[in-house]
Amino acid sequence: MIRIRRAYEPAARGDGRRLLVERLWPRGMRKEALRLDGWVKDVAPSTELREWFSHRLDRWSEFQRRYRRELSAHRDAWSPILEASRRGPVTLVYSAHDAEHNAAVVLRDFLTRRALKRAPRRKPGTSARKH
Repeated sequence: MIRIRRAYEPAARGDGRRLLVERLWPRGMRKEALRLDGWVKDVAPSTELREWFSHRLDRWSEFQRRYRRELSAHRDAWSPILEASRRGPVTLVYSAHDAEHNAAVVLRDFLTRRALKRAPRRKPGTSARKH
């Protein structure tokens, strides 16, 4: 399971592995306060894309498209996150004010789709339980 949480919110018990997915450190936050397991800068949007988007809602659809294209070209940046999510919960920590229109939302959705594509498919009528 992959979740997202704003850096300025306190960590929760069920967060699992907490990864900062920003190129820049969140303003005013001390390392100890974030309780991170890692900082994955390379999975964040490029500086050019981040600056172009500038959190303008009229650019949201295009930002998503461009960011997914960047992610597709950099599998080595996000594949460890996907692998970690197979072993337990992962929380992507972000710093944007807008909880619905930010790179962590796009990354979570991108990784969730990838996880579903790789999940083993069952034949119709079969049970997932072992007898």
